[in-house]
Amino acid sequence: MGEANTLRASNDIRQTAQATLTVNEVDQLADGSLGVLKGTSGASVGDQAAYETRGQFTCPKLTGIEFLDGGRAYWSFPDNAISFRRSGNRDFYAGRIVGNAASADTVCVVNVNVSEAGYDVDLRKDAFLSTPTGTPAAGGFGIPKHVGGSSSLELTATTEAQCVDLLSVDRFDVVANPILEAIIRVTSNGSGGTVDFNIGLANGTSTTDADAITEHVLIHFDGGSTAIKVQSKDGVTTVAATDTTKTFTAGSGASNRTEVWIDARQPENVKVYVNAVRVLSATTFRIDNAVGPLGALAHLEKTTGADTGKYVVDRLSVRSAQQ
Repeated sequence: MGEANTLRASNDIRQTAQATLTVNEVDQLADGSLGVLKGTSGASVGDQAAYETRGQFTCPKLTGIEFLDGGRAYWSFPDNAISFRRSGNRDFYAGRIVGNAASADTVCVVNVNVSEAGYDVDLRKDAFLSTPTGTPAAGGFGIPKHVGGSSSLELTATTEAQCVDLLSVDRFDVVANPILEAIIRVTSNGSGGTVDFNIGLANGTSTTDADAITEHVLIHFDGGSTAIKVQSKDGVTTVAATDTTKTFTAGSGASNRTEVWIDARQPENVKVYVNAVRVLSATTFRIDNAVGPLGALAHLEKTTGADTGKYVVDRLSVRSAQQ
């Protein structure tokens, strides 16, 4: 016998059934991946169950949320359906969405177990620029602090203007069909109205005021308020920070995460989503007149005073495509 002999295809995984299984059932396998039970009949406890781990499958989808082509998909364990994020203790990564899916759709197509790789910019691991304005403080104000895969931007009670930012070194063209995905936890909301936090697409940064950045589409948080706003500027058209009517809950736990997407595949009509729901569909955010290139930006500032705030960025990534 040779040292390695073919047994079966890599996408044909066999495991001993720990419970009664039904055909086409979705389960998380021992290696953490998603498996779809194959065959024409189910399996009983102790049977060798055969799972498919590659391919495109039509799956149940949570209603009330939307999906963008190529986005991340997660299996919601209590719902037995696809969600846009892992929100329960037994939810797991499922793959990538194929095609867009509307809020009312009850199914979507998932290319299962496709890697999360494929982002042109991913600031959990890629290089960034940061130029703080203000007095550095040990364990507080200064350049963003990396903890695990997250970046923390923080202001201190020092009575002065402060600004800290995180801007991707890698940039992309305005017409590169970029989609930005960001996840934020507002650990401590700005203690007063002098604080502003912005995250999104921009052609640069500012040492004092994100509003001054000449080309941008930004998700905007005002200190002392839980309202989520959106603003844009492309050198011709400016849209001031506009309330989405969505809010966040401050805190450091998983339930405090707010996920936002900026879909700039149509630069003349950029679409914005908060927790997989499109917001401000009647407002036209534009970057079609922008020169670019654009980057991914997180920006925290206060104009004066002793106001504080801490904002944690769990994800800030951009994917782009020719199609």
